[in-house]
Amino acid sequence: MKTFASPGLDALATAVLFLDRGGAIDYANAAAEDLLKLSTRSILGHRLEEVFPGAAPLLAAVQYAQAHHCGYTQHDLILATTAAEKLELTCTVTPAEIDAFDGFLLEFTETHQQLRIAREERLQDQTEASRALIRNLAHEIKNPLGGLRGAAQLLERELDRPELTEYTQVIMKEADRLQSLMDRLLAPNRIPQPAPLNIFECLERVRSLLFAEYPELRIRRDYDVSLPPVVADKEHIIQALLNIGRNAAQALKGRGEIELRTRVARQVTLARKLHRLGVMVQIVDNGPGIPAELREKIFFPLVSGREGGTGLGLTIAQNFIHQHGGLIEVESEPGRTCFTILLPLEAGREAGERPEAR
Repeated sequence: MKTFASPGLDALATAVLFLDRGGAIDYANAAAEDLLKLSTRSILGHRLEEVFPGAAPLLAAVQYAQAHHCGYTQHDLILATTAAEKLELTCTVTPAEIDAFDGFLLEFTETHQQLRIAREERLQDQTEASRALIRNLAHEIKNPLGGLRGAAQLLERELDRPELTEYTQVIMKEADRLQSLMDRLLAPNRIPQPAPLNIFECLERVRSLLFAEYPELRIRRDYDVSLPPVVADKEHIIQALLNIGRNAAQALKGRGEIELRTRVARQVTLARKLHRLGVMVQIVDNGPGIPAELREKIFFPLVSGREGGTGLGLTIAQNFIHQHGGLIEVESEPGRTCFTILLPLEAGREAGERPEAR
């Protein structure tokens, strides 16, 4: 039997099976082997119902595509193989003629991956809207602040009672505080200056700064030393990591444990682009966790779970990571909060884009 083969589909990050018109599986790419926990040798030549016992919805999707000569997507599909636990998947069945082969392409996507892409897009839109609003407000506030401070200085020179200067000093100090706040709001607009960067240098810099501010902290390191350099703006990445680390230290009130971890991430989708490799940095603390009502809003400007907090640290961190085509995710429960930063290591491919089959 002549076997279907496609180097293009082999490079695809999503799991793909090719089903011939007789209903037998004639091809499985590497992503399908990983997802199904099965080797091609145990898949090829077998029918779908042999690989996926009790998969009536999947068979119905193939039959629909065959009867109507069109693509069909089956959502909320739960499949199990002899080697894998139950998988929650979305499957798109597409009639295809590739070279001398005629059959159906079955493309599987894990449900949680689709939800993450949708959540990332929604968060990106909300972030852009918030950034535009805050940027406009900051510009509007900065102009009168200068006049306010200048007027307080002139007033202080005219006062003949020294005890009254206490009030003008309050005005000037508060004006300076607001000016600093506005500068921080506008800071993410600096254009990144990317260059090859060792992520460990950034983390060690953050570690030393946190120790200087919070000497009673315990900071553990768990680094994958095989990580290659990323192309990024060093100051932006340090500031993003420092803001997240400082946020963790403040949640711990300066006492507790923070873990800094790095790993290689494989087949990651960032900003709707598929990346074969990425860098994953995790900052984990054993603090009280983020309140449930704040978890969906933690990256929004001026949202803070800490009394006296400005709510800008995580917003700025997210802006910097997004500028680099990356992503920040957070998981939190009492006793463990984990911020995960993902950065691409190479140019990606649009999600859903299929390499040309050869």
